[in-house]
Amino acid sequence: MNRAYELALKGWGKVSPNPMVGAVLVKSGKVIAEGWHPFCGGPHAEAMAIAKAGAKAKGADLYLTLEPCLHFGRTPPCVQAIIQAGIKRVFIGQLDPNPRMNGKSIKLLRQAGVSVEVGFLKKELTLLNEAFSKYMTAAMPFVTAKIAQTLDGKIATLTGESQWITSTETRTQSHEMRFGFDAILVGINTVLKDNPYLNAMPAKPTKKIILDTRLRTPSKANLFRGTKPENIYIFTAAKSSHRLKAQVIQAPLKEGRIDLTWVLRYLAQQEITNVLIEGGAAVVGNALKNGLVDKVTIYMAPKILGDGLEAVRGLRVKKLSDALALKDVVVGRIGEDILIEGYR
Repeated sequence: MNRAYELALKGWGKVSPNPMVGAVLVKSGKVIAEGWHPFCGGPHAEAMAIAKAGAKAKGADLYLTLEPCLHFGRTPPCVQAIIQAGIKRVFIGQLDPNPRMNGKSIKLLRQAGVSVEVGFLKKELTLLNEAFSKYMTAAMPFVTAKIAQTLDGKIATLTGESQWITSTETRTQSHEMRFGFDAILVGINTVLKDNPYLNAMPAKPTKKIILDTRLRTPSKANLFRGTKPENIYIFTAAKSSHRLKAQVIQAPLKEGRIDLTWVLRYLAQQEITNVLIEGGAAVVGNALKNGLVDKVTIYMAPKILGDGLEAVRGLRVKKLSDALALKDVVVGRIGEDILIEGYR
């Protein structure tokens, strides 16, 4: 199962809105074939492993990180492939959170005489497909808020200078982190001040989401470079503009800002399962205030500004007991910088 988990990771950043899945076929104590889901629309992990094994799959054991599918989607159902291959036993890491599944495949396999055991690597596999699980159960994207700040919680000087607070090594890792997301979301102030490209590394057609209440996004902003209009979403309360090569979407306001809950629901309807919020401080604060953030990632440089622009604005916490607390916190190092990650 550990090997199946490693294989599943090969699909990181490539399979959404599907989950990452890995499979290992074992016979007489030896691995005879391996598989993983390489991209959305591509073969499922178990189908790949069975195809590689051919006739040798008969009587083998299958180790699978996630319950096999039983419905026709972009690919045929894998339950029938397992049964037809004559596989003897199936070890499944976790049930599929999809309400259409969630244990139904196990019943079919057992009815067909296949031995099934479920429940392995719970912690690892839960984290592996946390975005897919939320998308399936809540019809909302999994949201990560990313902040690059100083030790005293500043993202820019009093004059607005912010490039660069963290090190080159940290910025490289930050760009690589984007690859695991379907979309990157920022507010208009970040676009106007930093003029970011919002590209992933290595390159992929990541969606770029802009919250722009008054539609001030410059038509020559860097975010448009090398990106197709269908991959840029600008949410605004202003009248639509045809001058921008993007999807300009009318969105409702909440307390004078674009309603972020509405935006995330809209994105989920476009099969966007996970979103990375990169700024600015008001956008991050708004997302936290409304309970929309699932995970927080903070890159902290060993610098102190004293006065400057705060990393998060708008929470207005008056008592320590009302502070937003993180759990399952992990702390690491990237050169001299500090990386802190935790869940809401």
